Amino acid sequence: MLPRPLPRVQTLFGEIILTRRYYHHRPSGTGRCPLDEVLQLECGCTPAVARLMCRAASRSCSYEEAVADLRAYAGVGLEPRDIRHLVAAVAPALREALQTLPLEPAPAGSAAPVSVLYVSEDGTGVPMRREALEGRAGKQEDGSARTREAKLGCVFTQSGTDAEGEPLRDPGSTSYTGTFAGCRESGILLRQEALRRGLGRAQKVVYLGDGAAWIWENRRLNFPGALEILDFYHATEHVGALAKALHGDDPQRASTQQTEWCHEMKQTSPAALLGEVRALLKASPDWPEARRRAIESELSYLESHAQRTRYGEFREQGYFIGSGVIEAGCKTVIGRRLKQSGMFWSETGAEDLLSLRCQIMGPHFDKVWKARADIRAKQRERARRWAPAEN
Repeated sequence: MLPRPLPRVQTLFGEIILTRRYYHHRPSGTGRCPLDEVLQLECGCTPAVARLMCRAASRSCSYEEAVADLRAYAGVGLEPRDIRHLVAAVAPALREALQTLPLEPAPAGSAAPVSVLYVSEDGTGVPMRREALEGRAGKQEDGSARTREAKLGCVFTQSGTDAEGEPLRDPGSTSYTGTFAGCRESGILLRQEALRRGLGRAQKVVYLGDGAAWIWENRRLNFPGALEILDFYHATEHVGALAKALHGDDPQRASTQQTEWCHEMKQTSPAALLGEVRALLKASPDWPEARRRAIESELSYLESHAQRTRYGEFREQGYFIGSGVIEAGCKTVIGRRLKQSGMFWSETGAEDLLSLRCQIMGPHFDKVWKARADIRAKQRERARRWAPAEN
């Protein structure tokens, strides 16, 4: 048992040299410093500095920028690798701690009801290193991939509408989930977050999404009974493709037709335009087969989403009909931090930073940080003490 110096420890008041007792267990080749545990040091930083580093790592556009921000705002001098190592050490434990937060039961007793709770999902590609893309198919000419899709989910609430009947999102009510795991894992994370946000006491649950099949399958598995709404902008793209298939030789006419149909669809539904185009197909048997197939494809798509495109009814009830929140989230939560020029991520590094960023941008970080400390304390209490080596 010998006193030995720690590397420099970063505090809010500058660097210090900390000397403490180190206990080494020769048979196992491990050791521990009880003072580190008492002070809750994280990668050579005090808890207060570690929290600032987590925030800077997730809020800044890069680790280099995070270092500059910490130096400017708090006088903390670090290197990018210091923050990178901290994120790698802390993020997995924070994900584990998040799972310990209570999922609100239904009903929630005296808790105030939630008028309308929205859930939404989407995905966006993130540039990855070569080793993280091995064996993955992609959209490049040779069939390889340059990105991996990050799945992002969001939950937000609505309490009412404005004077014109337009829905109003409750300020500060949006929280996110993010992962590079599969579709089903993403759906489970989103359901857990919805439960934490009051799914069990929501008077109405609305699920917003685009046309991806995995999104609606997640709705079926995790949010039975939720009202389904297809993103209006996504629907207008298919209406535009339908108009182009009908009037491909006249772009101006196709554009005008799309505008008219989309206005009508927003007031009611696509039912009228579907009937109109079906009648045109029946009356025009001499149209080329390729043109008919293109028209049929768009008709089939819109018909398959008939219950999700009753926009006139949804607007009368005061609901959002666009998935702008999750679309913006893909740009702000993922794009702004993980898709900067020159960035290429490892799978672990991207997962750690995405999960940390979602927690920092949501309402749970303080609770999760405390839960993590409690978990570590209990683990130390249960840890088996070293026993004398057997002869």
